[in-house]
Amino acid sequence: MADLFLRRFNRLSPQTKGLWLGLIAMMMFGLTLPVTRLTMGTGTTTQLSPWFVTFGRAVVAAFLSIGFLWWKRAPWPKRPHWRMLVFAALGNVLGYPLLLAFALRTVTASHAAVITALLPLVTAVCAVWMLRQRASNSFWACAAAGTALVVVYSLLRSYQAGQAFHLERADLVLVIAVLAASIGYVHGALVTPELGAVQVICWINIISLPLTLPGSIMSWPQTAVSAVTWIGFAYLGLFSMWLSLVIWYRALAIGGTVRTSQVQLLQPFFAMLFSIPLLSEQLDTLTVGFGAAVVVTVYLGKRLGASSR
Repeated sequence: MADLFLRRFNRLSPQTKGLWLGLIAMMMFGLTLPVTRLTMGTGTTTQLSPWFVTFGRAVVAAFLSIGFLWWKRAPWPKRPHWRMLVFAALGNVLGYPLLLAFALRTVTASHAAVITALLPLVTAVCAVWMLRQRASNSFWACAAAGTALVVVYSLLRSYQAGQAFHLERADLVLVIAVLAASIGYVHGALVTPELGAVQVICWINIISLPLTLPGSIMSWPQTAVSAVTWIGFAYLGLFSMWLSLVIWYRALAIGGTVRTSQVQLLQPFFAMLFSIPLLSEQLDTLTVGFGAAVVVTVYLGKRLGASSR
C-alpha cells in the first residue's frame, strides 16, 4: 500500500506535490496553536511557561536532529548557507514560537488564528521582496486589506470586552510573530534545494542550542505538570518544531515559495477546529467571519499579484 502511494505521488507534478505536502504540514501547524495554549494551561491552571515551551521543544528537536544527521553522516553546510540558516533559526525556532506562546497567555487559540491567518500573505510579501519578484498593485491592495481586517478585528474584540477601542498588545505580538515566521520560512526555503528540507530543519535547531539548552534548563517547571501537558509538549517538539517544518520546507522548495504558501489559507481553520475538542473553545460569528475575510484577501492577493518562483 505504501509503495503504491509513493509511486502515485511521484507521478504528480512538482506544484501538486508541493500543495499536498503543504496541506499535511498545515494540519500539523493547525494543532500548534491549541496545543501550545494547552501546554501552558487554560483558565486559572498554569502549566509550562512560554519560555520553557519555546526553548524546551527546540531542544527536543535539536537532539532529534543530531541523531538524524549522525545516522545519515550528513556533511556540514557550506559557508554561504550559514547566514540563511541563522535567519531561519531566528524566525522559526526562536521568534515565532516565543512570541506566539506569550500571546496565547491572554488570547484564545481561535483569536490568534485570525491574526496568524496573515502568515501566507506576509510570506508572499517577503518572498517577493527577498527573491526580487514583481507584484501588482492588486497584490499590495489585498495585503493592505488583510492588515486592515486584522486591525478592525482586534478593535472590535477590545470593545466586546468592555474596553475602549485599542489594539491589544497580544495582537501586536502576534503580528511580529507572523513577520518573524515569514522571514524564517523564506530563508529556509532558499537553502532547501541544496541541503534538503530535513537537513535545513536539523541545522537550524542545532545552531540554536547555545540559546535553547540553557534557556530550557533555567525555565524548567518548578511545580508538578500533568501528563496531558507533557504529551502536548512532546507534540510541539516532535511535530511542530521538526516534522511539520521538514514537510513545509520541502513543500516550499518543490512547489515554489509564493505558490505553495497559499496552502497556509487552511491553517487558521484547522486551528479553530482543533481548539473545540482540545480547549473547549466556542467559535463565534465574529471570529469565523473575520478569519474567512482575511483568508479571502490572502487568496485574492495570490491570484492577482504574485508569480510562481
